[in-house]
Amino acid sequence: MGAIYVLLTISIIVAIVFFVAFIISVKNGQYDDVYTPSVRMLFDDELITESEEQSPLSNKTKES
Repeated sequence: MGAIYVLLTISIIVAIVFFVAFIISVKNGQYDDVYTPSVRMLFDDELITESEEQSPLSNKTKES
């Protein structure tokens, strides 16, 4: 029974350490995405053309 208390204590300490490390990394801007918003408008047209190429209507017009 004593081993359960020791393992529970260790697991709570490890969880707190990981949580503190996560909070510190968020405050330092580790997960900020500064690249994607600046190029998102450049790739919108490519997504539209890909979906048009895969549509059934465009396949019918190509075969005709």
